[in-house]
Amino acid sequence: MALMFNPKRRSVLATLAAAACAMPFAASAADNYPSKVITIIVPFSAGGTTDILARVIAQDLTRQLGQSVVVDNRAGAGGNIGGALAARAPADGYTLFMGTVGTHAINAALYKKMPFNPVKDFQPLSRVANVPNLLVANPNQPFRTVPELIAYAKAHPGQVNFGSSGSGSSIHLSGELFKMMTKTDMVHVPYKGSAPAVTDLLGNQIAIMFDNMPSAINHVRAGKLRPIAVTTAKRSPELPDVPTIAEAGVPGYEATSWFGMFTVAGTPKPVVDKLSAALAKSLASPEVRTKIKEQGGEVVSETPEQFAAFIQSESDKWAKVVKASGATAD
Repeated sequence: MALMFNPKRRSVLATLAAAACAMPFAASAADNYPSKVITIIVPFSAGGTTDILARVIAQDLTRQLGQSVVVDNRAGAGGNIGGALAARAPADGYTLFMGTVGTHAINAALYKKMPFNPVKDFQPLSRVANVPNLLVANPNQPFRTVPELIAYAKAHPGQVNFGSSGSGSSIHLSGELFKMMTKTDMVHVPYKGSAPAVTDLLGNQIAIMFDNMPSAINHVRAGKLRPIAVTTAKRSPELPDVPTIAEAGVPGYEATSWFGMFTVAGTPKPVVDKLSAALAKSLASPEVRTKIKEQGGEVVSETPEQFAAFIQSESDKWAKVVKASGATAD
């Protein structure tokens, strides 16, 4: 009797065989992980908040994982240059990405063409911190309070420059929201990261910034920058004498930055689980929590699923703000 060839049955058997081979491979990947240096790509320049937080985490992950974790700064295009580089990396757990509200919740609404997909190209691990933005001015500027800034900007339309870490960053949109709510005409000056913007602010090349607190707070403490207000709904415990923008004269104003860790989409689940567990331990470490708090940040630790749901809600929120403000990428 002739044997009948069933291509469908052969396809099913091939699929089952491939799955059987993949399971021990995935387990092996986790067992041997990590066996070499892990890189965290930071999409902004060294010295800014994203960089500061990434280095705090990298130091502790090195201890947790027993392999060096290094930071690679790839600034530009509001975080899109670093994001695109990370998205193209092998999905093996050796490339991490320090994402922000800008890279993963704002840019998709701001840029007509994105070089990566914030959802499909990345595997969320956990949010790391929420950070207030701090409205700061060069001490040589003639205003000290929110009402004085508003009055000065209205008396000098187009003459008050505010810097940011890049178009579409939370620092930029904090300023756009302020302009919109106060009906003032101020000029946005984008930089490739917070650090170079702060340098020009210190040199009085720009008048103000709505900077992330970690990159500005030490300059405030040293008296090199004048704190005017924080962008959050509540005052910061690190600067309790500095009012919120809302209580200082702009009711309803609120803007918060957040930062989180990702790896590349398609990374084997056992490796993702190992990274997620190590990150959770780092964020529970008293030393890490103290360092983040000293920078004005609030530590946040989530599961990958919780972080993914949060990103979706933030994307919906900021898309509306971008549309209402008319902000565009330069």
